[in-house]
Amino acid sequence: MRFLNADCHVHSDYSDGDDTILAMVEAGAAAGLDVMAMTDHLTLPKEIDPTADVSVQERALPAYRADILALDHLSRSKGGPEVVLGFECDWYPGCEEHIARWSAGAKVRLGSVHLLGSWWIDDADDLSIYEELGADEVWRRYVDAWCAACESPANFDVMAHPDLARRFEAEGWPATIDLAPLYDRMAEAAHSTGRRVEISTAGLRKPFDDYYPARALLERFRAAEVPITIGSDAHTTADLAYRLDAARAYALEAGYATQDVPHADGEWETCALA
Repeated sequence: MRFLNADCHVHSDYSDGDDTILAMVEAGAAAGLDVMAMTDHLTLPKEIDPTADVSVQERALPAYRADILALDHLSRSKGGPEVVLGFECDWYPGCEEHIARWSAGAKVRLGSVHLLGSWWIDDADDLSIYEELGADEVWRRYVDAWCAACESPANFDVMAHPDLARRFEAEGWPATIDLAPLYDRMAEAAHSTGRRVEISTAGLRKPFDDYYPARALLERFRAAEVPITIGSDAHTTADLAYRLDAARAYALEAGYATQDVPHADGEWETCALA
């Protein structure tokens, strides 16, 4: 079993990233990546993202796909990383038809839950959901939605940053309830639906300074034999491949020995963590 240095969660300026796909691929080569999955936020309905501020515009989808395919060929011809066409796909009620249409051709689909009703749970400029519901109720509703996403016929390859409800716990909104029963539900949902989950280093760049998922949740995923991927959730070249080595060590400490890595042909490979 071989080791591959893979970043399975990367954004560009096609959605809410700062840098072009070319710049991200060049940064991936400089970081010594073997594989990188471009996973810009999939197109959202206009009632959710009316000006396409956070997702790929529908009219830009053909160019997005073409750019990734061309850069994969160019990158590999120069000894750089394999570049995989993917999307981060938000789950919301009724999303499946949209995801099937807009993500056509993708080799990786990251499932994520950012929306609870009309609220974004990770918007630092609008914490009204926490103010109105409290962190405990946000957690309950988040886990309900997350488990529904696992069960969705959208068939997500990976569930990204699985405990995103932690986002503001160091800024005045920690859960006060025992999260263990919710963690158990998440582990069972991922196991029973055959989902992978992501270890994300994005939380290390937030005030709570930890991985997604928290150790207690990751250990439950491990006990449930849920496979993992590892990603930086980079939105800039500076964050690409951010502390992937530390994330692999974190996985090893939790009892994992392997990570799953996607390829540009749509195949997945189980690889050693070290």
